[in-house]
Amino acid sequence: MSSGHIKVWDLPTRIFHWSLLVLVALAVVTGQIGGNAIDWHGRIGLAILGLLAFRLAWGFAGSTYARFASFLPTPAALSAHLRGQWRGVGHNPLGAFSVLGLLALLAVQVGTGLFANDDIAFSGPLSGLIGKEFSDRLSGLHERSANLLLALIALHVGAIAFYARVKQDNLVRPMISGWKEIGLEQRDSATPATGGVAIGFAVALLIALAAVYGGSGAWIPTPPPAATTPSW
Repeated sequence: MSSGHIKVWDLPTRIFHWSLLVLVALAVVTGQIGGNAIDWHGRIGLAILGLLAFRLAWGFAGSTYARFASFLPTPAALSAHLRGQWRGVGHNPLGAFSVLGLLALLAVQVGTGLFANDDIAFSGPLSGLIGKEFSDRLSGLHERSANLLLALIALHVGAIAFYARVKQDNLVRPMISGWKEIGLEQRDSATPATGGVAIGFAVALLIALAAVYGGSGAWIPTPPPAATTPSW
């Protein structure tokens, strides 16, 4: 039985979620196409880097359920969830593992991509800072971890479908509207999200922009032109 609705996901969290979904899909497509699309693959990777940096900062400055402290999967919370006694309204403990795993794998993908190369026409914006051998190793890791990332995404989507169909708990709708329907058993423990003020958003945005700038390699001095031998 429904007991009402409460505010759960703030607007920056929702924009982050759907922007990340779109960018990861585009990254997969451009990575598979290769060729000229690989340049877009690199640009999309930088955009994902900015989103991850923003989410990391927003995990401390955001509203109640966006903060990492609110959904870190403690043993007690995980045990309660497995017994069917968890009454939270944000990420449940198993969902928290999925979210943190996705963020960590995406960080690995972006981090290795910055230093990777394809031995043809593309080199990551920071690949010049390391040797070719190390860049090749990171390129291999970038390709291998992509399969693990896709598997985790499939598991994440499957869990959402399971909750919608079996448990009658639509996890997508609150991530669109920001509001979640709560049951009578949650009425006494569930509280609306608070916090996430403008100054925190501004700081998180600046951190995201700084991360993109750093990852772009724009700060690396342009090497001097190679000396040429006179023809006479």
